[in-house]
Amino acid sequence: MKALLLSAALSLAASVGTAEQTKDVDWTDLASPASAFENPFESLTDLQMQTLARILRLDYLAETDADNNAEDDAASLRVELANEGIDADFLLEERLRIMTKLETESRTPNTAVVGQTIRMPGYLLPLEMDGSLAVEFLLVPTVGACIHTPPPPANQIVHVRYPAGYPTESLYTPVWISGELRSEFDSHSLYMVDGETNVDVTYTMEADSVIAYGS
Repeated sequence: MKALLLSAALSLAASVGTAEQTKDVDWTDLASPASAFENPFESLTDLQMQTLARILRLDYLAETDADNNAEDDAASLRVELANEGIDADFLLEERLRIMTKLETESRTPNTAVVGQTIRMPGYLLPLEMDGSLAVEFLLVPTVGACIHTPPPPANQIVHVRYPAGYPTESLYTPVWISGELRSEFDSHSLYMVDGETNVDVTYTMEADSVIAYGS
């Protein structure tokens, strides 16, 4: 009897310890910490920003020979900005630098949550089915993500494997997933009614449980 009681006590302690280790997180926790950077566009007026956008468009038309006047028109706008103390070519280079930086950050995992056993909510997009059960899916933060809108950043998507399977009566019903969150950048093909979309994903999980959000 003592042995049975000891065994039960140890099992209970282990289950309590596991529960305490599971951490509730939300999607902001998955984003990588943003690094500060100087924004060279901050002081520009709306009109100056529009002029930069026109230059960018005209440069494209000139490169593709789609408009014979595009090069001259872009040069005139560059002079217009230069008279206001603005170097258009510098800003366009800065635009590329900032875009690259933001793209890198959108793929970077938050190391503070990687390797943690977590619970988080989201909406599932099936990748592989076993009958009516989704055994592999993408978890996304908003309803209809990747379907009606461009995919979220890669570090705002979790690739989930769940061999037990979860019924997919509706893609618009949120769920809770629990398990160890790992970082494994990959790209997955998602089939939609209007075609196939490749979705980049930063995180992956072998889920311990998938339950309805209200459960």
